[in-house]
This record gives sequence, structure tokens and C-alpha cells, in this order.
Amino acid sequence: MRARSKLPNIFLGAVTAVLYLPIILIVLYSFNASKLSSIWEGFSLKWYTALFRDQALFAALGNSLVLALAASLAAAVVGTLGAYGFTKVRTRSRKVVEYLTMLPIMIPEIILGMVFMVTFALIGLPFGMTTLILAHTTFCIPYVYMLVKARLVGMDQSIPEAARDLGASEVRVFFDITLPMLMPAILSGMLLSFAMSFDDVIISIFVTGVNVNTLPIRIYTQLKTGVTPEINALCTLMLAVTLLLGGAAWALRRVPRMGKRTGIRGLSR
Repeated sequence: MRARSKLPNIFLGAVTAVLYLPIILIVLYSFNASKLSSIWEGFSLKWYTALFRDQALFAALGNSLVLALAASLAAAVVGTLGAYGFTKVRTRSRKVVEYLTMLPIMIPEIILGMVFMVTFALIGLPFGMTTLILAHTTFCIPYVYMLVKARLVGMDQSIPEAARDLGASEVRVFFDITLPMLMPAILSGMLLSFAMSFDDVIISIFVTGVNVNTLPIRIYTQLKTGVTPEINALCTLMLAVTLLLGGAAWALRRVPRMGKRTGIRGLSR
């Protein structure tokens, strides 16, 4: 029985090692003086120096950030309005439209990329940042839609109904009551959309232009000649920024709770 009780811990440790060991190796080898990851020649910061001198890589990073931010914002608007609008619709075609809304998630990316490429070519839209934003927004909308729809289903409808009974218009109820209650789901959908857009390669290759290069595409094209440790340094910096933002969000969430506890203690005294 004791041997069996250790199996879940062993399995959990193995899964954790598989998930996080590559990340740890990337961080370690970003400080390696050697260009080869298989050889450790000592601690060095030269790859970080080379990274900050690579203007093309930073330009691709800037394009990816702008693209992901624009796509997530547009998806948040369209997905939120779509989810809210479907709660007001009572037609037979509602289920069909909802199914069509989820198609960008179910269709393979290579097919979706080819569809976007043919569509943009037929309407004569120049390939570049505009086509990238349109394509990324399309496959990001379902993520926001699903989260907002789930939030609407679990939301207490008595609150907006009470506001209507007190004379509030439908628009004011949406902006003053419904939208603040949906904000956690909207932000979660935006973060998920940002991540999906930021690391997309397949669809971006089909719809990007000659003068627009994103970070995933640049890294993918460098695989032919070999990825330099500059990429390890960039990944380490991005990981550090992500951890800092996550820690800041966690700290901000704890501040109101600590304030409430302090207030309760003060009242008890």
C-alpha cells in the first residue's frame, strides 16, 4: 500500500520535470558563453548584449506586441457584444450561429491560414499588419465569447432587472451593471487571446507581408540556419517580465483583502 501511495507523487514529479526542465535549461544557457547549448564554457552576458544590438529582432518583437494587443482588444469588443447579444436572441438559428462562431477554434490553422490568404487576395487587401490583425482577431473572438457567455449564464439576473425597474435604460444597465460584472471574464479572454496571437506562426505566415515580420515567424525562419543563444536571452527576459506581472497582479489582489482584515480588526478593538 505504501508503494502505491508514492506513485501519484512520482507521476506528478515526472510531469513537472517535463514541463519546467526545458524552461530552466533555456534560462541557464542564456548565460552560457558558448554558442553551443551542449557545451558549457562559463557564465557570460554577451548574448544579452548581442540581443539588445539586434534591431531586427526587437522590431519583430514590437510587431508581435502591437498585433497581439490590437487583436485581443478587437476580440474583446466583438466577443463581448456577441455573447451579450445572443442572450437577447430567441430564434431557431441561434444554435447554428453559435456553432459557426466556434469554427475558428475547430478548423486546423493551416486551413484557416489558407482561407484568410485567399480571401484577402480576392478582395485586394494588401498583406501586412492589417491582414494580420483581421486574421488574429477572427480566431481570438471565440475565446472571449466562451468566457463571457459562461459568465453571463452564471450571473445573477436580478441585479440588472432591479435597475430596469428603477427606471434605468438598457444602455445604462449594460455599462453600469452588466459590463463591470463581465469585466473579469473579458480580461481573462483578452489575456488568452493575447497569448494565442503572440505565439501564432502558421496563420501569420499565410497573411503577413514582405515588410512585416513577427517574432514567432523570425524565430521559425532562423531554425534553418540555427537558433543563436540570443533567443534564449530573449525568452528569459520575457519569462522574467511575465513573472513580474503575475507577481504584481497577485500582490494587488491581496491588498484589498489585507485592508478588509485590518478594518475588521480595528472595529473589533
